[in-house]
Amino acid sequence: MEKIFGPQGLFARHHPDYEYRPGQVAMAEAVADALANKHHLLVEAGTGTGKTLAYLVPAIATGKRVIISTGTKNLQEQLFNKDIPFLQKVLPKKFRAMYLKGRSNYLCLLRLKRAESQPVLQGLDEMDHFDMVRNWAYESETGDRAELVELPDNVSFWRHIDARSDICLGQKCQDFDACFITKARQRALDSEIIIVNHHLFFADLALRDKEWGQVLPDYSAVIFDEAHQIEDIAAQYFGATVSNYQVDDLLNDISRLAIADVDSAREITKVSARVAKHAEYFWMNFLGGDSGFSISTFNGEGRFVIRPQMFVRKNRNGQEDWSPAGERFRALRQSLDRLSAELTGVKDAPPEMEAIFRRTEQLKFDLDFTVLNGDDSFVNWCERRGRGVFLQATPIDASGILNDRMFSKIESVVMTSATLTTANSFSFIRKRLGIDKAGELIAESNYDYPSQSLLYLPPKMPDPRDGSFAEAAANEIVKLLTASRGRAFVLCTSNAQMKTLRELVEYRIDFPVLMQGEGSRSGILDRFRETPNAVLFATASFWQGVDVRGEALSCVIIDKLPFAVPSDPVVAARQRYLDNHGGNSFSDYSVPQAVISLKQGIGRLIRSATDRGVLSILDPRLVTKNYGQNFLKSLPPARITRKIEDVQQFFAEEA
Repeated sequence: MEKIFGPQGLFARHHPDYEYRPGQVAMAEAVADALANKHHLLVEAGTGTGKTLAYLVPAIATGKRVIISTGTKNLQEQLFNKDIPFLQKVLPKKFRAMYLKGRSNYLCLLRLKRAESQPVLQGLDEMDHFDMVRNWAYESETGDRAELVELPDNVSFWRHIDARSDICLGQKCQDFDACFITKARQRALDSEIIIVNHHLFFADLALRDKEWGQVLPDYSAVIFDEAHQIEDIAAQYFGATVSNYQVDDLLNDISRLAIADVDSAREITKVSARVAKHAEYFWMNFLGGDSGFSISTFNGEGRFVIRPQMFVRKNRNGQEDWSPAGERFRALRQSLDRLSAELTGVKDAPPEMEAIFRRTEQLKFDLDFTVLNGDDSFVNWCERRGRGVFLQATPIDASGILNDRMFSKIESVVMTSATLTTANSFSFIRKRLGIDKAGELIAESNYDYPSQSLLYLPPKMPDPRDGSFAEAAANEIVKLLTASRGRAFVLCTSNAQMKTLRELVEYRIDFPVLMQGEGSRSGILDRFRETPNAVLFATASFWQGVDVRGEALSCVIIDKLPFAVPSDPVVAARQRYLDNHGGNSFSDYSVPQAVISLKQGIGRLIRSATDRGVLSILDPRLVTKNYGQNFLKSLPPARITRKIEDVQQFFAEEA
C-alpha cells in the first residue's frame, strides 16, 4: 500500500490533489488484511482521511467480486464517476465496475408497452413526459431514470412502468433478453466492483433465501461506507411493512390483467371492488374522521404505536372480542382471502398471475404481522404522511438478525464511517450491529483542527427544556452570524425549533436566509453555495451527506444535543428493551446515538485542508451534565472557547 499511497507511490505521480495521509495508508493496509484473511473490520476514518481510495484499492486487489454499499447518492456518484475512472486509469490491474440501483429506478419495457394502451396518465401535461420516456426507452443502454434529467420527480405514471420485483415475470417475460434489469445483472456478473446503496443491499439480503427478487450476484465481501446508518436501514428490511398505496397498486395491476376466462374476470372484478371498499374503511382507522378506534389515537401526521389489543382481545371465556377497528381489519382480510381463491381459479391465466398471487399472499402476511403480531421482539407502528398510511413491524434489536444473516455468512464485512466511535470506543456500534469478532482502527484525519477550527460554547444558556431557551439561542445565533458574516448552517433538532429560530433571527440580520423545505434538498444546497453570505436553517436531513467546501460554509451552529425523540415508537421500544434486559437505555443507547449524530453535524464544517470555521453548540448540557464529557471526548480536537470575542477574532484573522 505504501507503493500506491506513499510519497513516492503511484498516486503521488498521478493524482492531481495528492497529499500523503498516514491515516489513509493505515486504513488501506487494514482493509487489505481483512479481505485477504477473511475477517471483519471496523474503521472510523475522519473527514480528510481519503477513505474511499483506501478501501477501493484493496478491494480491487483481491480480484474477487466486492460490493461497495453507501448511504447517500452523492457518495455513490463520486465513487462511480470520479474515483473508479481514476483507478481504472492508473492501476496496473484492470477491473470492471458498475453502479446498481434499486429496481424501481429502472424502466420495464413490457409495462411501458402496455401503458401505451392503458390509462396511466393523470393529465394532459403528462403526455409530453410520457412521450419523452417512450423515445428515451429505445435509445437508453441502462434504462435508469436518472438519465431523464428533465423528467419531474413527481410524475404519477412512473410507478406503472418501473421494474419493481413484485411485478417482474422473470424469464417468462417476452422482453427478458432486452430487459434493463437482465442487462444490469449481466454487467454485475461481469464486474469485480459493484456499487450499491444500503437500501438495495439489505433488500437483496432479505430476499437471499427466496427464489425471486434477488438482484445482486454472489460476492465474497462487502464494504459499507457511511456504516453508522446500517441499524435503522437493516431493521426496515427484516420486518414487515404495508401501506394503502400498496393495496391500491395491487388492485390497479389486477384490473389491467388480460384474463380470457370471462367468468373468472367478472368474479375478480367484483372481489377487487370488495377489497377496495373494505380497505378504505380499514385505513380510516388511521386517518381520523370516522375512526374505528374508541379513542382518537391518531391525530395528525407522525408515528404512532400499534398494539394487537386495539383490534382484538380475549374475553373471560377465551373468545376473541373484535373492536370496531378489528372488525374492519377482519373484513379486509376475508376479502383478500376471497381474492386469492379467485386468482388461483383462472383458466389459462396470463403470465403475470403468478406474481399477482404472490403479492396478494405477501400483503395478507404483512397485514397480519403489522396489526396482530404480539411478538415482543418487534415494535408495531403506524406512520402517517399526508393521505399515506404505512404500517410497520420493526425488530427492536437487529443485532441477532445481522449476525445470523450477514456477519456469519459473508467472508469479510468492512464497516467505515467518519462517525462510528463514542469516546474513542467502538463498543456501541458493536452491540447494536451484533459484531462479535472484528478488527478495529481509528484512522486519524489529515486536518489540523486546532488551527482550522474553533468550538464556541456560550457561557450562559438556559436548559433546552426551559421556555426561554429559544430567545437565548436566537441572541447567540445573531452574534455568531454577525461575526461570521453569514456563511452558516443553523442545524436544529426539530422542524418546530427550526421555524421558531428562523423567525426570531431573520429580521435581526442582513444576510440571505434559506430554510429546509423551501425547495428540494439539492436545490437549496445549490442556492446556498451560489448565494454570498447565505444562512441556512435546517434539520436532520442536512446533518449528513452534505458537502459544502470553502468559505461558503464557515460556521455551523447546533441548537441542542441531538437525542432521538423518545416518543418515536422504535426509539421508545429500543429504550424499553434495554431497560428490561438489565441495561441503562440512557447511557447505553441515547447518549452514544446522540454523540454519533452530533459528530455527523459537526462534520459539515471542515471539508478540506484549507477550510476554516467555527462550530457552536448552544446546549449547556455539554458542560453542565456528566454525560457531556462523552460528547466532548468524541469531538475533533478543536480549540474551545466560551468568549464571543474569540469567535470575532477568529473571523477577523481571515482578512
